[in-house]
Amino acid sequence: MWNVSALEAHEVAPERIRPLRRLEFEKLVELGVFEDERVELLRGALVTMPPTDPSHDRSVSELAKLLYATLSDRADVRVQCSFAASDDSEPLPDLVVAPAASASWTAHPDAALLVVEVAGTSLRKDRGVKAVLYGSVAVREYWIVNVSRGTVEVFRSRDGDGNWATRLTFGRGDTIAIEAFPDVAIAVDRIVPPLV
Repeated sequence: MWNVSALEAHEVAPERIRPLRRLEFEKLVELGVFEDERVELLRGALVTMPPTDPSHDRSVSELAKLLYATLSDRADVRVQCSFAASDDSEPLPDLVVAPAASASWTAHPDAALLVVEVAGTSLRKDRGVKAVLYGSVAVREYWIVNVSRGTVEVFRSRDGDGNWATRLTFGRGDTIAIEAFPDVAIAVDRIVPPLV
């Protein structure tokens, strides 16, 4: 299977590759083109998503329960829903906490107070292209829940060019306050697999 970067670098001049735009991607989704596939649009390229495992699903479920219970009507908590990041990107994060006022029946959120990716096999993508993408758009805070290591990587203070000024790692026994909601603290132990 080929990928865009290999194609750009070795087979076709970069100016000849035409990235897919978000609105085109959404139209293809609406038409059912990807009906039996899990794909997301990242920087104009369709990226397939691997199947999830039980630790991933449990982490997403536990974090969603905590966020629903603590944020109530203060924010729009979305689980594994599309995020309209930019003209060429519509990722499918595990959780998005969007401003309550942005809740819509007709459009995906394009700003977030918190985006969370739960990583097992996707760690490289989540630390790489997704961290840069979220750092360059209207995302206030980004978390990567690393289920393999039992840690949560927290990215804050984006510069708009894809860089994050603050990167912190929290482990079992730690709690993390959400920057937009300092009264909401999430215990890492609740969202990562227990030690065996």
